[in-house]
Amino acid sequence: MPFENWIAYVMAYLVISIIPGPSVMMVIGQSLSRGRGAAMVCILGDLAGGVVVMTASYLGLGLILAASGSAFLAIKWIGVVYLAWLGISQIRAARSLSETAVAASVSARRSFGAGFLTGVLNPKAIMFYMAFLAQFIDPSAPQARQFLILMGSSTLVVALVLVAYALLALHIADRLRSVRARRNMGYAGGGCLLGGSALMAVTR
Repeated sequence: MPFENWIAYVMAYLVISIIPGPSVMMVIGQSLSRGRGAAMVCILGDLAGGVVVMTASYLGLGLILAASGSAFLAIKWIGVVYLAWLGISQIRAARSLSETAVAASVSARRSFGAGFLTGVLNPKAIMFYMAFLAQFIDPSAPQARQFLILMGSSTLVVALVLVAYALLALHIADRLRSVRARRNMGYAGGGCLLGGSALMAVTR
């Protein structure tokens, strides 16, 4: 793969990743309501989901989803409902927050799972990766190696972008320690997740 192709891929992917989507909404929501640890574990889950989606794209699963409208819609709406459920649950938890509940923790497995499902339950990403990766892979060179380079590069880009969003949210959250403020942050986090669900629902 020519070096200039790799640079172009990284720059294009950086621009795409900065645009807020369901994963960004999820990470902001985790940051505001659960804290730094949950946000970072959620990011790891999202990155793992992204690796699964990119691998599925490389193996041709996108062709199946493109050919079957019902398969696309099924996976899409599972993701929509899941994000909406997380958002509603977070808002309900914020409403019941009390002085004794401020320090309540959430398991790392739950945060990881939330990030992973958000990353993997997005069928349009599979077809996007198929079309996007094809623009930067040299068909005359070994494709598996090029794919691994591009997948590693995009994973790093997404990690940096999501961590930046998480730290920005935490910068705001660290200044708000009262129960009322944390309740409002819970509402904001739940709203971000509902926004991510709506965004996934209306995009084609």
